[in-house]
Amino acid sequence: MANLSVRVPDELLARFDVWAGGHGGRAPSLRRLMDQVAGEVSLSVGPLPARPLKLTVRLCRDDGAGLEREAASMGLTSNAWAAALIRHRLHGKPRFPRTQEVAVIAIQGELRRIGVNVNQIARALNTAVMEGKVLDLELAALEALRCELRAHIVALREAFAGNLAYWDTAA
Repeated sequence: MANLSVRVPDELLARFDVWAGGHGGRAPSLRRLMDQVAGEVSLSVGPLPARPLKLTVRLCRDDGAGLEREAASMGLTSNAWAAALIRHRLHGKPRFPRTQEVAVIAIQGELRRIGVNVNQIARALNTAVMEGKVLDLELAALEALRCELRAHIVALREAFAGNLAYWDTAA
């Protein structure tokens, strides 16, 4: 439901309040008047654009302070923190504070770099005819890259698991 705010001269509002007092009060009277006028007008322009849902939540002082503290710890406003919690519950998608987003982006870059190296080694092993020590060295380098890649994947998994656990409200 939309909220309407109107500035009118004090004298006009006083006269309206006198009339509205006998008709159920200010807000119901305004709604009835608007309904009467709007009933005479058709919307030929099509449906109105969808507006984002605005949610108002009232919290006790301690809960409000806790919300502010949690939001600040993640570098979010209280509204953004609450929206992230709702999005997680609805879609299961993680929401990281900016510092953690930078870390996740860095991990993705490292994984990409390692993947390029692994492709280069695989290509070299496929095209070269190697024997003995040379092949052993190449296989050892490939194994080292595999271990490094595994460590980065585990770190990324832990980051997502930690983030999802943070937002989990089942506890």
